[in-house]
Amino acid sequence: MIGTTEQDEFIRDHLFAVVTTLRKNGSPSSSGVFVVIDGDDITFSTTEDRLKTRTIENDARVAVTLSDAGDPFGYVTVEGSGSIQRDNIIPTHVELNRAMRGDASWEPPGNFDQLLKDQGRLVVRIKPERVFGVLKM
Repeated sequence: MIGTTEQDEFIRDHLFAVVTTLRKNGSPSSSGVFVVIDGDDITFSTTEDRLKTRTIENDARVAVTLSDAGDPFGYVTVEGSGSIQRDNIIPTHVELNRAMRGDASWEPPGNFDQLLKDQGRLVVRIKPERVFGVLKM
């Protein structure tokens, strides 16, 4: 569980998030990602060459904010420690694809692992330390 039952439900229902990491000079860097919950972690995909990868390896502090486009005051922010996962990334990428496609039965193509390698894909795993927000459910 990430936060409360309501916060977890909100995260599951809102796949698009803004992730904020910190550059070496302390300034924030934010970008959009699709997220899925994996156990007690929030996960997303990125590539080896992205700034997110470098900033998380330099400073693990991460914030992820999900908001409700229908209610500008509905949001959940998860602050925590990010880590880079380079091995055993296929299961998370399958779940991300299923969530993004809205198809829980989606199966990856036979060359999925090679596609991920060719793109330099990895998984960012965030261990929540603080969860807060405003929910109107």
